[in-house]
Amino acid sequence: MKLTLDGIKNTAAWEKAGIRLPAYDVEAVAKKTKENPVWVHFGAGNIFRIFIGGIADKLLTSGEMDRGITCVETFDFDVVDKIYVPYDNLVLAVTLNADATTDKQVIGALTEAIKAQSADAASWSRLKEIFANPGLQMISFTITEKGYALKNAAGDFFPFIQADIDNGPEKATSAMAVVCALLNHRFETCKAPLAVVSMDNCSHNGEKLRSSILTMAQEWQKKGFVSAEFVAYISDEAQVSFPWSMIDKITPRPADSVCEELAKLGCEDIAPVITSKRTYIAPFVNAEGPQYLVVEDRFPNGRPALEKAGVYMTDRDTVNCTERMKVTTCLNPLHTAMSMYGCLLGYTRICEEMKDADIVKLIKRLGYVEGLPVVVDPKIMSPKAFIDEVVEQRLPNPFMPDDPRRIATDTSQKVGIRFGETIKSYVATGRDMNELVSIPLAIAGWMRYLLAVDDNLEPMEVSADPMKDELQAQLAGIEAGKPETYKGQLRPILRNANIFGSDLEKAGLADRIEAIFVEELAGKGAVRATLHKYIG
Repeated sequence: MKLTLDGIKNTAAWEKAGIRLPAYDVEAVAKKTKENPVWVHFGAGNIFRIFIGGIADKLLTSGEMDRGITCVETFDFDVVDKIYVPYDNLVLAVTLNADATTDKQVIGALTEAIKAQSADAASWSRLKEIFANPGLQMISFTITEKGYALKNAAGDFFPFIQADIDNGPEKATSAMAVVCALLNHRFETCKAPLAVVSMDNCSHNGEKLRSSILTMAQEWQKKGFVSAEFVAYISDEAQVSFPWSMIDKITPRPADSVCEELAKLGCEDIAPVITSKRTYIAPFVNAEGPQYLVVEDRFPNGRPALEKAGVYMTDRDTVNCTERMKVTTCLNPLHTAMSMYGCLLGYTRICEEMKDADIVKLIKRLGYVEGLPVVVDPKIMSPKAFIDEVVEQRLPNPFMPDDPRRIATDTSQKVGIRFGETIKSYVATGRDMNELVSIPLAIAGWMRYLLAVDDNLEPMEVSADPMKDELQAQLAGIEAGKPETYKGQLRPILRNANIFGSDLEKAGLADRIEAIFVEELAGKGAVRATLHKYIG
């Protein structure tokens, strides 16, 4: 049972193992895709392989699509050499169900894997050939938000971006330069329309992608590498569109338990590898079952029937509302609140926290009682049903080895959206701020967490955060277990609208947050006692 084109011809063995095989001719699909590609994807990692690849697999299975996806890796070229090529671009997708069972299938929709290397003549030539094809309809991305970044905090181009600007399209190395160079080649050869679709998990992703590519093009125009007509071409969304999207699917690193299960079933050469760039990846991908992809339906050159595979095709406002629903109410605030208290109370897995009655009450109140009354309803899905799935299936899933310390990373960059938007909605609509209990608890819990001492008064590591040093300096002098050491140090932080989106003192929440925080300083077990007091 090798995960190769020859290996999956032994259909009886795979069926006996309970692993579904492609219902279409993988080799025929690959041949047709190489001749006339319609969909190119940048970022060949795990969420792409199981989620986006799974969408294409469904469309191929149903006959709604007759070509797969051309995969392009922009960062870690070992992924192509170690995970795509040896396995004939097949992927073994393992869905981790909340009842501790798994569903397994082989996906054959990823038909070609290419390295985005301008220095590799064969790869670069192949990419240019693809982009010169008028039939290409869409290019999509899962390269993380960092992949779109061109400048540092001081507003200067990163050195590698400046090098791409100086060296021009034919020597592009970064993702944005590579894509811009290929769009320029498309303009010079066929001028056909195209949709450029970010599927990364960040707000206004299409806007970020468009801004980065336009910036690169404008810098190249200044140096005479590209024409003003090309800049006009990619500026015209009737020609080159940049649809917004919202994506949601938890896809953890390959799990040892899944690898062991697959090996017992007879799958060979399935072990994970660690690449030279420290990517932990395997021939299989494990992920939760629930998944959401909402895409702005703006495709000037046509598109696959994505809606036939469960993708919500809609307008930009609805995409934005869906993203806000998830990030401000239905998922992300719950994750952050429970991560603070999970760390303080000694938990190392989110699913274990879901057995803690106080934490469950905290996040249920946060979502259902405090968030839902002011949620932006996207209409295409029910916010309440979304929260139901989060608290009943997704967070308790024992297969999801997520650590609250990971969720606690960069909290200062998140609270303004995850809690601040609900606070602003309460202020704007004149709602009674006393209705907010979980949000003050979550913010006070974050401040208590920053003291780097857990509820047993033992030292505790605080996750990385760009404001960690600054915030801890402002909290200097406060000692967990000694409430008398509190001398109002929280007030300047709570007044900082850059963190919370508004001045929490003016919003009427500072007194309550401060009171909770001081109670959580009382001594060993004070965090638990305070949480139980307010939420029980």
